[in-house]
Amino acid sequence: PNSKDPQSHCRGFRHLKLLMRTATNYFIVNLALSDLLMSAFNTIFNFIYASHNVWYFGEEFCRFQNWFPITAVFVSIYSMTAVAAERYVAIIHPFKPRLSAGSTRVIIGIIWLVAFGLAFPQCFYAEITMDNGTMKCIVVWPDDVGSKHQLAYHIAVIVLIYLLPLMVMFVAYSIIGVTLWSSTAPGSHLNRVHYEHQVNAKKKFVKTMVVVVIIFAVCWLPYHIYFILGSFKEDIYQQKYIQQVYLAVFLLAMSSTMYNPIIYCCLNQRFRSGFKLAFRWCPCIKATEKDKLKLMSPSLYQTTLRNSGSIPYTKQGSRSEEALFLWSSYFLQDFFRCHQH
Repeated sequence: PNSKDPQSHCRGFRHLKLLMRTATNYFIVNLALSDLLMSAFNTIFNFIYASHNVWYFGEEFCRFQNWFPITAVFVSIYSMTAVAAERYVAIIHPFKPRLSAGSTRVIIGIIWLVAFGLAFPQCFYAEITMDNGTMKCIVVWPDDVGSKHQLAYHIAVIVLIYLLPLMVMFVAYSIIGVTLWSSTAPGSHLNRVHYEHQVNAKKKFVKTMVVVVIIFAVCWLPYHIYFILGSFKEDIYQQKYIQQVYLAVFLLAMSSTMYNPIIYCCLNQRFRSGFKLAFRWCPCIKATEKDKLKLMSPSLYQTTLRNSGSIPYTKQGSRSEEALFLWSSYFLQDFFRCHQH
């Protein structure tokens, strides 16, 4: 291609964008979106209601507030489950076809639709009532079999958005962990170096996601226990300090949405570089060219380091590896020209 043509300079950048469009990235973005929506539309309003014990926001928003939390939690945990399943297939069955972008978007759409359906009873039975002159937003189940329906619903919610996905993730990450930590590098020295680099990158990602899952499980366990106990024994809601107990349980559950960026930033170098680039406008944050390179695929990043002399380039490489090295150098030149335009 003609290096003087501005369009040719942008090919590397477009290729980089394609590299980032993986199924795992789609699911992680979906997880972040559900956490963001939970923080924006639920946390503040529920905190005000729990602390004042008065509902100020009208009947329509009362229905929304009882419907959306279950939706967001379902989307969050099944996005994490989808990541675990996708990593399981990629690592344990590497020759099976990977999810396409279209298939991934369909799965995400199905997750949201099922979440909407699961949370619908909370919206349908939510209403505003007056209690000693104060307005309350509560879910009123039918009088005849309301308690049975409520108990069955809460058990179904706990199984579907807590126990079942956690069990699936536990099995998937256990098998992945055993496979990765017991694997040995085959072939020549060069192949071993490349293989170990790939395995270490996968280990870091698995560690990150396991921590995310554990934090989620710990934060939401008291919340589910609270409502199961209330379903078995409704007079628990009349206890003197129950509002303070609920507020503590609620805040712990909602806090799960703020830990993920911290975990990613602490345990994943690429996320850390991405944060630096996203917030480089902040005076206390400095992004370097190395941070830009970190967002590329690992192979391109390693090639660039060899080109700069940070990693010695071995002569044991094949012709195809030398071609990759030359192509990567050209790619990086085009990428930075495009970035400057």
